[in-house]
Amino acid sequence: MSANPALGALPETGDEPRYGWVVVWATFAALAVIFGVAYSFAAFFEPFVAEFKAQRADVSLVFGLCGLIYFVLGAFGGMLSDRLGPRVVAGAGMVCIALGLLGAAWARSMIEVTLAYGIGVGLGIALVYTPAIGTVQPWFTRRRGLAAGIASAGIGAGTLVVPLLAAAAIAAWRWRGAMMALASGTLVLGLGAALLLRRAPAAAKRSDGTVPGTPLAQALVSPTFLWLYAMCGLGAFSMFTPFAHLSAAARDLGVPDARAVGLVGLIGIGSLTGRFAIGALADRVGRPGTLIIAQASLGASFILWGLADGYLALAVFALWMGTSYGGIVSLMPALCMDRFGARAVSSIIGTLYSAAAIGNLAGPWLAGRIFDASGSYAAVTWGCMALSALATLCTWLALRR
Repeated sequence: MSANPALGALPETGDEPRYGWVVVWATFAALAVIFGVAYSFAAFFEPFVAEFKAQRADVSLVFGLCGLIYFVLGAFGGMLSDRLGPRVVAGAGMVCIALGLLGAAWARSMIEVTLAYGIGVGLGIALVYTPAIGTVQPWFTRRRGLAAGIASAGIGAGTLVVPLLAAAAIAAWRWRGAMMALASGTLVLGLGAALLLRRAPAAAKRSDGTVPGTPLAQALVSPTFLWLYAMCGLGAFSMFTPFAHLSAAARDLGVPDARAVGLVGLIGIGSLTGRFAIGALADRVGRPGTLIIAQASLGASFILWGLADGYLALAVFALWMGTSYGGIVSLMPALCMDRFGARAVSSIIGTLYSAAAIGNLAGPWLAGRIFDASGSYAAVTWGCMALSALATLCTWLALRR
């Protein structure tokens, strides 16, 4: 069976079109660019404080606003992609990110940085993420989990590499020059990757003008979607809290600064492993069961944080938590395609991810409030375990049929 040549797909290998793997690696590159830019914000934190005499809370607001926008508007990006195609929407998103970075580079106040970076980069990520990751799923059937894992691994790769490049660029060209360099890289690498994105033959319109799959309005009121949405909202607290507080917890135990900060890098390494290994495993043993196990594993990992008395236990926690987190993120798009089909898959994925906005904003803040009141992260780890247990139950309820 051959793919429709009008769509530009290459001949199939087995039951998977070859061009699908081009889309996988283009998505990998696109996600590496956008999330590398997002997480490189840490490298600009102190330069912003020094340049604008800003409070840390004001600088943190930039990152928080960016995250809020791309989580909430991800559904909007998916809807546009389902209507206009991923290449146009993701390409526009890359331009938005570059303009946001350039606006921040030329900013003369913290308010201008917040508006340019927070809104420009946030909107750009919303226009790239769900269109790109949603485009991968319809290309594959047998190896859908592996393909989704490889594509989403771009997030981990970008998180590891781009902040280091940003720090080196700041040292060489100061922060404004580094922002301009990131904008140039986004236009060259990011836009180039976006232009390689194409709809799969399975997502093409039939002779009656429709695309196979569940309409968005019908999917959003289905029990499967509602339980998955609850899973994303509850599980997000456990996913995002360690990024903000694990290094601080390590310092409280006497771990030197460099090793404490490196724990976040270990989460990234674990995440990369989870996206590749768990995605491939799920294709063999079943994606629904694997997601349930990964969700339970995420909660169980917090036992190590709660019992940790030094660096080794926290390092193992970071790798374990990151592997579970990476597996969950890689499996979600594949399962959306399994359950709902290609018709509105990007819109469905984007709407699901809006639930994570709650955990992204409230999780780290609430953990900080608990620590300030108690002087300990014990209640935080127990809370993450409890919320992950509820998320696991929601996953089972969503996928049991």
